[in-house]
Amino acid sequence: MRSFVIDISKFAKKLNPKFSIIPQNGLELCFNELEVSNGMHKEYLSSIDGIGIESLFYSNEDSNTEEKLTALNLLKETKKILVSDYTKSKKTAELSIRKNQKKGFTSFPREKENYDYSIVPDNINNENDTNINFLSQTCNFLYLINYSNFESKEAVLNKLKNTNYDLLLIDLFFDKTSFTKQEIESLKIKKNGGKRLVISYINIGAAEKFRYYWKPKWRIGFPSWLKKNYEGYEDEFWVKFWKKSWQKIIFEDKDSYVQKIVEAGFDGAYLDNVECYYFLEFD
Repeated sequence: MRSFVIDISKFAKKLNPKFSIIPQNGLELCFNELEVSNGMHKEYLSSIDGIGIESLFYSNEDSNTEEKLTALNLLKETKKILVSDYTKSKKTAELSIRKNQKKGFTSFPREKENYDYSIVPDNINNENDTNINFLSQTCNFLYLINYSNFESKEAVLNKLKNTNYDLLLIDLFFDKTSFTKQEIESLKIKKNGGKRLVISYINIGAAEKFRYYWKPKWRIGFPSWLKKNYEGYEDEFWVKFWKKSWQKIIFEDKDSYVQKIVEAGFDGAYLDNVECYYFLEFD
């Protein structure tokens, strides 16, 4: 997986040297032999620009907070840390914001009705009119990758244009129609006039049936890299991410997912399910 992320970064940054790569979870990859005590993995860290973490302080399951904090405290001096806690009330959402801010992390707390990242909250933590030109400058971010609450692509665009988030983390596609470069550029100005960044979500550890690349005849084992069901997500399947045929879908090809993201004018890519090696047996 580490090599996969490095190769994605090289491909994207060749197309756009300012393009940001942000893997979500999989903190162990930042360290030699997957151990904090063995020191940082320099090549991997030089290939990424930030780190996304789900459920650091608040979660619906054991989140290994102290173990993660040990790693993050070493990484935060050089990498932007974006945390999306799962909170069950406004009170815990506020606590999440304060705890992350104290640690120097940027927070997006999602309450229980926003478990699927489908809501644009009206209240923005550390709202400002500063021009955001680099990932390191962001004081807040929106995590919106489920457009089920919107009737059209235009409705999504209108909602996002009327916010002051420093960073928009969104999906490239509304249904199977991608946002255009002109549409993405229109999102790079906050409602208050300040500049902001727009980052695209991409799932590199699981294949999704609703994506443009999915073929109707595909099933577990066909293609051979479709490994097994992703429990809790009926339209997703863990993949053998090391297989070239899967990697070619993600990058390398002119019709690849990362190529589409760069060409649409996004400022970076947020790589989900980087930690999928937890759930797979290598064979």
